[in-house]
Amino acid sequence: MRKILHISDLHFGDPYVHEVGEALQRIVPSLEPEAIVVSGDLSQRARRNEFEAARSFLERLPRVPMLVIPGNHDVPLWRIPERLFTPHKNYRDVISDDLNPILRLGGITLVGLDSTSPRRSISNGRVHLEQLDHCERIFHEEPPETVRIVVAHHHFAPGPDYLRDWTMPKARRAIDCFVDQGVEMILGGHLHRSYIGNSLDFFPGNHRDRGIIIVQCGTTTSSRGRGRERNENTFNLIEVGPDILSVTHFMYFEDQREFAPLSRHLFPRAGKPLGGAQPLSATPGTEPASS
Repeated sequence: MRKILHISDLHFGDPYVHEVGEALQRIVPSLEPEAIVVSGDLSQRARRNEFEAARSFLERLPRVPMLVIPGNHDVPLWRIPERLFTPHKNYRDVISDDLNPILRLGGITLVGLDSTSPRRSISNGRVHLEQLDHCERIFHEEPPETVRIVVAHHHFAPGPDYLRDWTMPKARRAIDCFVDQGVEMILGGHLHRSYIGNSLDFFPGNHRDRGIIIVQCGTTTSSRGRGRERNENTFNLIEVGPDILSVTHFMYFEDQREFAPLSRHLFPRAGKPLGGAQPLSATPGTEPASS
């Protein structure tokens, strides 16, 4: 089983909660991730010192391959000339110059997409046709059995609750393209609350037998949780096997001052029946799935 840690919406700056960040630092080594995904909003106001604090924090995590993408808070909001002409300067200088990174991890290919749209849509974001073509080229080169994962900050599917969240424009177009490309999972953030389900819950899709697993992460280290995760902090641990994909959802519990697993979700890979899959090794604090 390959393990991928998924964190999001760190919001270094005023909303960052130090004790929650330290709790994350304590638990991550015990989870033994082989890669770490950060799906945007490392900063609160795209200031250089916020990015420097975020970088120092990420450098303290286990030294494994890392895929990081920007979120809408990682471009300036009120510094208008900077937002229009050099929106990612501080992010590029401190975090990474690559806004659409690729990470290959032994049979898994993750493609990160910069969904920020500094000049057109600060909140809702955009994924453009050239980015979808970029995914097509990358995934076309991979063997058929490769697990294909897309990472974007903004959400392709609305949160399943009473809060109204407008999805990205052309979200259905992107989902249809990803289905055609064999994408099995999308990791995202932005909503500040979690959702783990399937694209077919929202969009009929162009292949009814091949929806995409949607894994939204709440805010991992800030005070900006929303909806049922108001004032809560979460992250996900993805486990990838030949027949099954597992997502364990962790939440911070203030009384214990620790993160602990809250729920576990199993998904068969395309063409693999869930009943025939081998049981997963238990995540600490959870029971192994029975077939």
